[in-house]
Amino acid sequence: MTHRIGVYPGTFDPVTLGHLDIVRRGAHLVDKLVIGVTTNPSKEPMFTIAERLAMVKREVADIPGDIAVVEFDSLLMDFAEREGAALILRGLRAVADFEYEYQMAGMNQQLNDRIETVFLMADVSLQPIASRLVKEIARYGGAIDKFVPPAVVEDVAKHLKTRR
Repeated sequence: MTHRIGVYPGTFDPVTLGHLDIVRRGAHLVDKLVIGVTTNPSKEPMFTIAERLAMVKREVADIPGDIAVVEFDSLLMDFAEREGAALILRGLRAVADFEYEYQMAGMNQQLNDRIETVFLMADVSLQPIASRLVKEIARYGGAIDKFVPPAVVEDVAKHLKTRR
């Protein structure tokens, strides 16, 4: 019997309710889900990699399934192969996401055609949520409690307070 491993990569800066929806649903599709936390050089992270790892680990602790949270700083397909993954899990919110993710999936397939990319649509109530927008709302004093778990609201507030 094959042990199917999936990788869900992202910056998770911060982790949102949309991310957690994909983790919950994705964990049912594989025997083990590896959440790969990375830094995207084109984005300015609010939290350090260590803070994001801790945040994601805390937020997925009660989600059923075999879930690991690990850091990676390499090509996604190299990371997925090292983890023994059969699939890459990606969440989609809108058409703009699809165009980017479709191109990325095609490039990844060229790098390693043994690993499939699987797209999950975010729950309709969570589709507008983006970490970038959560950070922007928080920086201007807006409420983010509809978009992230309560502990993440506190993490963001604490971070912004220390930066002022």
